[in-house]
Amino acid sequence: MGSLSRRYAVNSVAAVAVCVWGASVLTACSSYSDDCWERLECPPDPEPPPDPCEGDPATAPALDMCGVFVSEHGDDNHPGTKDAPVKTLQHAIGLAAHGRAHGEAATRRVYACGGEFAETITLPSGVDLWGGRLCDGGDWSYEGSFGGPEHPTIIAPPRGIPLRVFGVEGTALAGDDTTSVIAGVRVVAADASAPDGKSSIAVILSTGATAIVQDSVIVAGNGKDGEPGQDADTERATDGVEGNDGASACTADLVTGALPVVTVCDDGIESTGGYGGDGGLDAGGDGAPGQPALAEDPVRDSHAGRGADQTRCEDGGDGAHGADGGRADGALGPGFLSDEGWIGIRGEDGTKGGVGYGGGGGGGSKSRGEMFACPARLPQSGAAGGSGGSGGCGGKGGWGGGHGGASIGIVALEGTDLTVANTDVRTGNGGHGGVGGTGQPGGVGRNGAYGGLGYTGAGMWHACKGGRGGNGGRGGDAGGGLGGASVGLAYVVPNFAIRPGTTIVPGDPGTGGLAGNAGTGDEVGKGERGPQGALVAFPAASEPLH
Repeated sequence: MGSLSRRYAVNSVAAVAVCVWGASVLTACSSYSDDCWERLECPPDPEPPPDPCEGDPATAPALDMCGVFVSEHGDDNHPGTKDAPVKTLQHAIGLAAHGRAHGEAATRRVYACGGEFAETITLPSGVDLWGGRLCDGGDWSYEGSFGGPEHPTIIAPPRGIPLRVFGVEGTALAGDDTTSVIAGVRVVAADASAPDGKSSIAVILSTGATAIVQDSVIVAGNGKDGEPGQDADTERATDGVEGNDGASACTADLVTGALPVVTVCDDGIESTGGYGGDGGLDAGGDGAPGQPALAEDPVRDSHAGRGADQTRCEDGGDGAHGADGGRADGALGPGFLSDEGWIGIRGEDGTKGGVGYGGGGGGGSKSRGEMFACPARLPQSGAAGGSGGSGGCGGKGGWGGGHGGASIGIVALEGTDLTVANTDVRTGNGGHGGVGGTGQPGGVGRNGAYGGLGYTGAGMWHACKGGRGGNGGRGGDAGGGLGGASVGLAYVVPNFAIRPGTTIVPGDPGTGGLAGNAGTGDEVGKGERGPQGALVAFPAASEPLH
């Protein structure tokens, strides 16, 4: 008996040890059978209760714990509950993003009554905007059908971008859910209400923003026509200066050629008439060519007149006219996207006309010959040549025509993630591009001066005349501006999804502006038609054109 009792006692101790080990491991177990060797299985952990704030905007209950409430009849001094809503959307968004009071958790949702809110709003990533709530009965439910509620929340400011969604970097909010759900709203951009004063853009998603737009209507108004490019001055550019006359023979022992004249244009470019040739005893000096030299076309260069030798002297050559500026190109390309919206392209400015070239100086004459000479009592030098006239300045070019304003429903910048579902997007017409400015007439070149006279009665040869300065070239006419875009969804990188029930209807793009002085139907220098389409890619403003 003694040995049996001891064996039984040992077995009991072992069983207790096993039981204790089992209980320490299976802490969720609350009971065991009487037999310590029989362990009961633990029941599965209960499912967590559903989040009352989760669900579809059309069916999820609107609870104070889930969001901030806003009504056009509310008061921004209220806490933003169902019974005491605030008045403005932006104030409600601030409360939803940061909590109603110090220490209160952010609900990250706004419930908005049907009604009109004439304000521009910015929505941080991760904050929802659920509009179209039926507030009259106090339940704040969503009532409606396809295309949004019967009484949507209308966001329609008189100017500015009605709705912006910031990316994570643009807000202090952070967390796992950075998606903003926008539902039951009608966003309306007024005509030409964007910051550029010309475009109409309803929604902009800033860099890195994530948004779902559903059961809503997005409407952009018309863009404004681009401004015409400024015309250059209608009065012609600075004229040239007439040359100086040469001195007559027998008036000095050394009769120097006439001094040159200079036209100084407002851009610092000069046109100079050539020196007249000196008068001599047995031969006259050559004149100097006008400046600047027309090296690319020496045949037309304002050559210097040759002085008298065995034959009479020569007149200086006329200076060439400055080249006209021509017609500049019209605006090309789709434009760019930025946080301000769409940036169009102006027409090219007209180029400046070329300066007129100075006339060459006339050749000088001589005082001695077989049949003539100065009287012995007088100085002996022959007559000097006249200097060339200087050329006129080139006219200034006109300024390019401005781009037309765009009409864009949604702008999605780099790094955005957008889903559009069961939503209508409609845009107006893009504005027409502005006409280019006209160029300025060039200045008139002036005559060269006469050479000096030979001694009267002695049959002496006269000196020769300087050449005329060339006219300045006409300033170029500028190109026309780009027509404004009409685009439903304008994006930089294609990271979006268009879900069933969504319709996108763009309006007409703006036509490009005509060039300055161009007639109807003249396509030279005309700006391009603006981009158009439901979905159109654009470069970002920070990207270079390739």
